[in-house]
Amino acid sequence: MSAPIAIGLGIMFSLLIKPDNKFITRRVSTIPLQIGVVILGSTIGLKSALDVGHNYFSWITLFVFLSFFGGLIISRILNLDKNISILISSGAAICGGTAIAAIAPIIKAKPNDLILALTIIFIFNLVALIFFPYIGSFLSMNSIEFGSFVALAVHDTSSVIGTALEYSTESVEVAATLKVARTLWLIPLIILLNLLYKEDNVKSKYPIFVFFFIFAVLVNSSGIIDYETELKLRFLSKCILMIGLFCIGTQTTLIDFKSLNLKPFALGFTLWLIAIPTAYYIVVIA
Repeated sequence: MSAPIAIGLGIMFSLLIKPDNKFITRRVSTIPLQIGVVILGSTIGLKSALDVGHNYFSWITLFVFLSFFGGLIISRILNLDKNISILISSGAAICGGTAIAAIAPIIKAKPNDLILALTIIFIFNLVALIFFPYIGSFLSMNSIEFGSFVALAVHDTSSVIGTALEYSTESVEVAATLKVARTLWLIPLIILLNLLYKEDNVKSKYPIFVFFFIFAVLVNSSGIIDYETELKLRFLSKCILMIGLFCIGTQTTLIDFKSLNLKPFALGFTLWLIAIPTAYYIVVIA
């Protein structure tokens, strides 16, 4: 099964069956994806991860800064609400819905703002899942280039993995490694926003799966996982990731799409349009 089919089945399930909101919550739907990413980490050697991360670390840093602060500048031009601006800019710069969910309690975002930001990010992730593999083929990207490209151009970790799955196994490994490196920027962002919006009773959650992913890479590098086991782990990872993508699809409702507002959508769309050629330049040309 391909990633677009998995998420498409989830969307059909949501729109046709219309399950209760508690059937699969937004939080629960990300758990299979996180487990799949961690298992994938156990098939990646430390040397490979460090090589990929070292080659792109400075570019990732620049990309995150330009996306976040560029988003805030564009928001001022569009005269957008401050909280929705921070939510969308954070999601576009770092790790999509994970970043949005992590910082929402810090800035006291309204539930409607949270849903709106998540929906906007989700729409662009869905488009990437469907079309980016074709774009990569059209531009004759190799597996490493495509994995690096989607790690930068796609917002959410789940969608990065799903999009890379459509290209090759090597693309997934590269994309997962770089996406984790990009996700690490959530730590300083949480610290910064906690200082700016200091509240004693406000807690934000950092995606712990990132540290489990790093641990899994270290386990692989220890040499205790043989080649046959590694193949089985890759297959298991792909199966769990597909389940996760189906769960993400079930989070789609007509209410989410009806809640879209033109200005926040314009912000997300502008950041995405900037991210795509920038990512291509970094990966292929620079």
